[in-house]
Parts: sequence; structure tokens; C-alpha cells
Amino acid sequence: MPRLWILLWLATVVPIASPDLVRAQEPPPPIPHVVLDLRGSMPKFTQEPELAASRGLQVSELPGRGLGADAGLHLYLFKWKAMTLGVGAQLTLARAATSSQGTGSTPAIRGVTERFTAFTPQISFNFGDGDGWSYISGGLGPSQRTLVPDGSGITEADEQRLRSVNYGGGGRWFIRSHLAFTFDVRFHDIDPGASFFGLPGAPRSRMLIIGAGLSVK
Repeated sequence: MPRLWILLWLATVVPIASPDLVRAQEPPPPIPHVVLDLRGSMPKFTQEPELAASRGLQVSELPGRGLGADAGLHLYLFKWKAMTLGVGAQLTLARAATSSQGTGSTPAIRGVTERFTAFTPQISFNFGDGDGWSYISGGLGPSQRTLVPDGSGITEADEQRLRSVNYGGGGRWFIRSHLAFTFDVRFHDIDPGASFFGLPGAPRSRMLIIGAGLSVK
């Protein structure tokens, strides 16, 4: 009789447990075909004398660190040995601001708001599997950088569309079947701008943007 109970127990439990055992022995899933990234970011705006001169500002009036966000959509095309090739695009938004300092109608240091916007098609090289992978990527596209003192509006220098080359890398680690934590470190090399109103053009500059957030597959 005890043996009969054991056989009945095995007949009930083994079919339930066996799929988990099989899954544990299966190879990890491949990198998915489509991933959407949503990240908050910390941009580091440059503070070059040439950039300040292009807007008639002091270097001390230029913002430094700020906050931003980016969103990206990526397609993974095929795997070759340990590498999976991907293509996609990323929208980057960043902002930083300083406060005016001094008294009177003309403060010694004006408050300035700086914004950076870029849309960049990208190609990526990915290493890992569907549970998590690292990548390096890069691309180029249009960008806009505005520097507006408090109480003023944007100028022709701010309205320019400048080419931005971005490159960097990061990773994605899936904490659920369709949800991952993502981390990205990216540089944006921004082309120099034209001169307006007798002021020099903005110089070529490089921004560092560090982001973290969620990926969905």
C-alpha cells in the first residue's frame, strides 16, 4: 500500500515539476527582435568660453549638469557568432539652468536655460542573450542646442540644426520576462555652429549623457 501512494504521488508531481526541470536545462533565449527603451538621464553640458561668446554670455552663466530623458526603439536583425546586429533610433531631450546672481535690474550673472534635443538613427553590436546583454552603438542625426538668458527669447543661433554624432554603450538585464533594467553611457559630438549678429559661431563640442531606466521587449 505505501508503494501505491508513492506511485500516485509521483504520477501527480512529476508532470508538474518536469517542465521547470526542462526549462532549467534549456539554453537561454535569444535577444528579442524588438526592444523599447525609456530612460531618465543626467547630461553634462559643456562650459567653453567659445560657446559663451557665441551667445554673448559669460562662462559662469553657462549651465553645467542637468536632467533629461531619452527614448529608443531598436530592432535586432541577425546573430553572427557571439554578436547580434541591431538598428534603431533614439530621441534625446536634456535641460539645465542657472539662476541669476546679484541685485538690481541688471544682475552680475544672468540666469540661463540650456536645452539639447537630438534624434539619432543608430547601429548597435550586441553581446549576450535574451536574459541580458551588453552593447556598443553609434549613429548620427540632427540636433538643436539653445541657450536662452532669463527674460529673452531664442535667436537664430539657437534655431540652427546641427549634426550630432553619438556613440557609447550599455546593457539591459531582464528582471521579468518582458521588462528589463537598462543603463547607457553616451557621448554626443556636436558640429560647430554658424556666426550671427557679429558673434563667433558655437564651437564643436562634446556632451556626456548617462541614463538609466527600463526596457520592454
